[in-house]
Amino acid sequence: MKIKEIPLLPFRWLKRHFWKLFIVSFAALAAYFVYIDAQVKHRFDGNKWQVPAQIFARPLVLQEKLEISKAEVMDELRLLGYRKVATAKSTGEYHVHADQLRIKRRSFHYPQGFEPERDIRIVWEGSRISTIQFMSDGDSNGRNRQVAMTRLEPWLVSRLVKGLDEDRMLVGADDIPPLLQQALVIVEDRDFYEHHGIAPTSILRAFFANITAGRTVQGGSTLTQQLAKNFFLTRERSYVRKAKEAVMALVIDFRYSKEQILNAYINEVFLGQNGAVAVHGFGLASHFYFDKPLPELSVPEIATLVGLVKGPSYYEPNKYSERALERRNLVLRLLFEANEIDRSDYEGYVSTPLNINSSKSLASGKHPAFMDKVRDELYQVVNRPSERLSGVKVYTTLDINAQRRAEAALQEKVKEISEQRKQTELEAAMVVSDIRSGEIRAIVGGKNTSFSGFNRALNAYRPIGSLVKPAVYLTALEDSSNYNLATMLEDTPVKMRSTGGKYWEPLNADKQFRGQVALIEALSKSYNVPTVRLGMALGLDEVAYTINRLGVEKDIELVPALTLGAIDLSPLQVNQMYQTIANNGVFNELHSLTAVTSNENALLYLRDVDSENRIDESATYLINYALHKVTLEGTGKAIRQNFPTVNMAGKTGTTNDYRDSWFAGFDRNLVSSVWMGADENSPVNLSGASGAMQIYIAFQHRQSPKNLSRRFPQGLGIAHFDASTGELSAPGCGEIISVPAILSALPSHSMPCNGKQAPAKVKEKKRSLWDRLFGE
Repeated sequence: MKIKEIPLLPFRWLKRHFWKLFIVSFAALAAYFVYIDAQVKHRFDGNKWQVPAQIFARPLVLQEKLEISKAEVMDELRLLGYRKVATAKSTGEYHVHADQLRIKRRSFHYPQGFEPERDIRIVWEGSRISTIQFMSDGDSNGRNRQVAMTRLEPWLVSRLVKGLDEDRMLVGADDIPPLLQQALVIVEDRDFYEHHGIAPTSILRAFFANITAGRTVQGGSTLTQQLAKNFFLTRERSYVRKAKEAVMALVIDFRYSKEQILNAYINEVFLGQNGAVAVHGFGLASHFYFDKPLPELSVPEIATLVGLVKGPSYYEPNKYSERALERRNLVLRLLFEANEIDRSDYEGYVSTPLNINSSKSLASGKHPAFMDKVRDELYQVVNRPSERLSGVKVYTTLDINAQRRAEAALQEKVKEISEQRKQTELEAAMVVSDIRSGEIRAIVGGKNTSFSGFNRALNAYRPIGSLVKPAVYLTALEDSSNYNLATMLEDTPVKMRSTGGKYWEPLNADKQFRGQVALIEALSKSYNVPTVRLGMALGLDEVAYTINRLGVEKDIELVPALTLGAIDLSPLQVNQMYQTIANNGVFNELHSLTAVTSNENALLYLRDVDSENRIDESATYLINYALHKVTLEGTGKAIRQNFPTVNMAGKTGTTNDYRDSWFAGFDRNLVSSVWMGADENSPVNLSGASGAMQIYIAFQHRQSPKNLSRRFPQGLGIAHFDASTGELSAPGCGEIISVPAILSALPSHSMPCNGKQAPAKVKEKKRSLWDRLFGE
C-alpha cells in the first residue's frame, strides 16, 4: 500500500515569509511598546494622582508679651500630634520645665514661604510670654537667637474627598525615611536594584506554582510591576493582564530611575480603607494609623506599614491586631537578617506594642458648618473646579480648639435647656471671630455638629431683637453735641402708626415706665420705649445707615419696629456688626480663607486684609463702655457672676413672643454671636439671657477669656452729670453719674453746686476709669 505524502505547504509558506512575518511582528510589538511608553510618560510626567484639597486651620502665632498660658500652647501641640517627653530631641516632641516650654517644631511650607525645623524655647512671666528663642541647633552660627514672634504649623482640618474613591497625601523624596525604602525592597522585591522591571526567575517560579495549583495563587511581581498594575490595570488575575503588566514594567524601568519608581510606589500603594475611601500611599497611612507625619515614624511603625502591603484588609491593625503584630515582627526579622537593624534594637522592637491610633482620623468632612463658609470663599477665588480638588492647600482662619469648645458648649446647653423645658425642637447656632482681623475662628450650624445640612449660622435669617439697639445708640453718640451716656431719654407711653394703618404701642419688658432714664441705663437695661423714641428722633434712615456701616450689606425696611430689631439677620451678619463695634469702629470683613497654594506650594491666592474706619472711634468707645455695663448690672449680669475677675461686654436680644433668643458678646480677642430658637419659628419662651447667653457663658468657661481692654481715645475723659437731669455737674455734687465723655462737646461750665460755679471745663485725665478697669 502506497502512503500518500502530506503536503508541507504551511511550513514552506512560513519559511518563505518568515522575515516578512518577523518584521511585521516586530513592528507591531514596537508600536505596542511605543503606545505603552506614551501612556506611561503621560501618567508619570503629568499629574500622577488626583489629590484632595487639604484644609488647614490657622497657625498658632506666639509672640513676646502675648497673654497665653502654657496649657493653651500644649493643647495646640497635642492637637498637632506632638509628643510630650522628658527631653525633646526629635522633631514633633516637646517638654515642659518650670515656666518654660521646649518645642522641636516641624518644618512647614506656609503660604508666605518655607520655614525649617526649629528648636524653640518659650519662657513665661506670669500669664504672658516673656521671651522666645531659636536654640543653637537651628542657627548656622551656633548661637541661640531671640525672636519676637514664631508660629506652629497649622493643623490639617479636613480633606475634600467628596466624589473621590481614593485618598492620599503626597510625600517628596526628602520626607521618605531611607529605612522605608530599604524595608520595601527587602520584603517585597530583593532584586529591585538588579532587574529591569521584571524578574524572570520569580515569574517562572510563580508560573509553576500556579500550574501545580490549577489556579493563580502566586504573582511573582516586582515593585515595578505592582506599580504598573496599580497605575494602569485592573486587579483581574489573567495571563493577558500579567503580560501587559510586564511590558509596562519594562517601559517604566527603562524610562525612570529606581529612586523615582520606588518613590512613586510609596505614594501609590493601597494600605487601608477609611470608610468608602481607600487610603493610598505611606504619607497618608502614617497619619491614618499613627497620627504623625511619615518622617517621624519609629522603626516598628515603619515595619507595621510595610507589613500591610501584603494585605491591608487581612492585616488591618485595629481589627486583627495579632495578625498585624506577627506580620510586623516578620518585617523586623527580615530587616535584622539584612543587617539594617542590630540585634539589641531588634529584640527591643519586637517587644513593643503596635500603638495604633484608634480614632483613625483623616480629617475628612469634619466641622461641616465651618467648611461651608470655606467652600463658599474657595469657589470665589479659585475659578476652575479642577483646581479646587487637585491637591490645593487651603489655609483658613479656623481655631480648632475654639471650634470644638463652641460645639461642646452649644450641644450641652441646647440639651440641658431642652430637657428642662421639654422642647425637643430647640436649635442653636454660633459664630466666633477675631475682633481685630475679622478672621472667623468657629462656626456651629446646629446642635448636630457633625451633620452637613442646613447651616443656621450662615443661612438662618431671623429678627435680631434688642441686638440692634447698640446701632441706635451709636447713631446718637456720634452726634456728640446732643447726646452722651448721661443724656436723659423719655420713657413714657408712645403710640405711632405702623404699616397697614395699624397702631404700634411698644412696651418695656417689665411693662413699666420710668419717666426719664439716662442713655447708658436705657441701653444696659435694654429698655424698649426710650430706644424707640430715640430712634425716631434720630431718623430711621440714620439708624439704617449705621447698621449698614457696621457691616450689614442689605436693604433695610424703614419701619418704627426697626429700632427694636425688626430686621432679619443671620448669626454671621450679627457677628459682623459686633466685630466692627468691638474693634473701635474699624470694619474688617469676616472671612474664613487666608490663602490657597498648589500642591507644590505655589501661591494661588493670598487675602489682602483691608481695614476701614466706619464709625467714630470715640462714639464706639462709649458704646463699648455701655456694653460692658450690660454684663455688670444689666440684662447680661450673669456674665460677671460667672467671671468675677474678667471684664467682658455684650448684649442680649429677644424677639416677640420669645421666638428668638440672641446674644452677642466679646472679651479682648473674640466676638461671639449666638442664636437659639426653633426652625419652625414657634415660641421657645427663652429670653436672650436665659437662652443664647447661656451658650456664650458655657463657651467662655471652656476657653481662657481675656480681660477686655480698650485704648482711651484722645479727647475723652471722665465727666460727671446730675443723675436726675443729665446736666454737667461737678464731682461730689449730690447724686451724679460719672461716665466717659467727649470733652470738647461738653458745655464750658457745669451746673452750680452749693451755690458755687463749677470749674470752667472738665479736664482730661491721663488715667481714666475705663483704663483703670481695662487697662494693660
